[in-house]
Amino acid sequence: RLSILSRLWSLLLLLHLLLPRFSLPVHFTTIEDRCPEIAKTYSIGRSLEGRELLVIEFSNNPGHHELLEPEIKFIGNMHGNEVLGRQLLIYLAQSLCSEYLQGDERIQTLVNTSRIHILPSMNPDGYELAVSRLQERMGRNNAQNIDLNRNFPDLTSVVYNRRRQKGYRTDHIPIPDYYWFGKVAPETYAVMKWIRSIPFVLSASFHGGDLVVSYPYDMSKHPLEHNMLSPTPDDKVFKLLARTYAKAHETMSSENSRCGSSRSVSQKGTVNGAQWSSIAGMQDFNYLHTNCFEVTVELGCDKFPPEEELFLVWHQNHEALIDFMEAAHRGISGIVKDEGGNAIPGARISVVGIRHDVTTGENGEYWRLLTPGIHVVSASALGYTKAIKKVHLPQRMHTAGRVDFFLQKAPLDLDTLDPENVTDSYARFDPFNQYERYMLMADPSQNREERLEKPWWWSYFVLPGGTTPTWLLRHY
Repeated sequence: RLSILSRLWSLLLLLHLLLPRFSLPVHFTTIEDRCPEIAKTYSIGRSLEGRELLVIEFSNNPGHHELLEPEIKFIGNMHGNEVLGRQLLIYLAQSLCSEYLQGDERIQTLVNTSRIHILPSMNPDGYELAVSRLQERMGRNNAQNIDLNRNFPDLTSVVYNRRRQKGYRTDHIPIPDYYWFGKVAPETYAVMKWIRSIPFVLSASFHGGDLVVSYPYDMSKHPLEHNMLSPTPDDKVFKLLARTYAKAHETMSSENSRCGSSRSVSQKGTVNGAQWSSIAGMQDFNYLHTNCFEVTVELGCDKFPPEEELFLVWHQNHEALIDFMEAAHRGISGIVKDEGGNAIPGARISVVGIRHDVTTGENGEYWRLLTPGIHVVSASALGYTKAIKKVHLPQRMHTAGRVDFFLQKAPLDLDTLDPENVTDSYARFDPFNQYERYMLMADPSQNREERLEKPWWWSYFVLPGGTTPTWLLRHY
């Protein structure tokens, strides 16, 4: 019997080591076939070399947003040579399916009350290069040699420049027009459209090279002074989210676990991003442009570990992933309606003492992550009177507190209208209609030279019906 068990264990180990070599479509098809009632795969776009940016979602009604159900997203492999995040998220997808089918009440509750989106690889081109060379020095950037985490709009500097203005805001900052004249990777474009198309509440991006959770702001207030603490108005919330992951991880909160770069500034496995390494990254973009709160999880010192270590990493992170997803239910949620019971989209939900609002969606629903304690919350919208409520959030919450608002009609006060209405930022996304340009870049049927991103002055050198001067791209 011992010999049979030994052989069975060897076979399982061999299958485990072979799993990482399979492609994402194979993994996702298997999961979707096993759990068709809770899992669904979709694509948010393509990489420069034409690889699908595949997402698998988990919900008791996959493919549909349900009223007051928080949306959660995980993104891995933004840097193609940081492979741990990719494999960890594949394991997570497999685990959610298996444990749901086995009747795990905690997983069933999480899936039935949330909508979870998993993008294992944001940079599949870089990943393929890193894997083909079997080394972590290759494949960090995408096929255009763009670092995707430094390719998002710098909205943090916009906030810093306005911080002395009366009534300045740190939410729903529009994307500056000049951003579209630079090099925007098709992967970045696809993720930005994805972030804006779904009302995400909570998010995490997974990297490698250290063992710590960083939280916004990612960029320092003073560009020439690195390692300077730069907290957001929601600093307490972000610290709570970061601690939730770090404490549930097996070793992250131990001060002996640092890899060196964050050792001097981290606190029990968490660190303010700007205090560690100042960049304008994706987590700041989420916070300043949408209602989503995102942190960055550094999974370990080795970006490209041996395959036999992957299961250990999964074991270390499994509980942290579940705890973090459950944190989407901390705080309050509700619906804002008028006196007739009609939903009010675009209403602002404000919290006294926190200069950062969230806005309601098309159905008038909102989610507001908050720390335990007493908060004074208000809802307001153009053409309505403001409504204020006091809420008390206990230390341990399994579901968000339900706080609805009913606003009464009121005449518009022209003196209070904001000349730069930041809540209209969604309407101003991609003002130069770059969608076709990025789709062409990611179309594998096109010649690679044609798919290279064109500079803003490109159209001036293209004559109607003439030959495209592709030689110019060699000098761009």
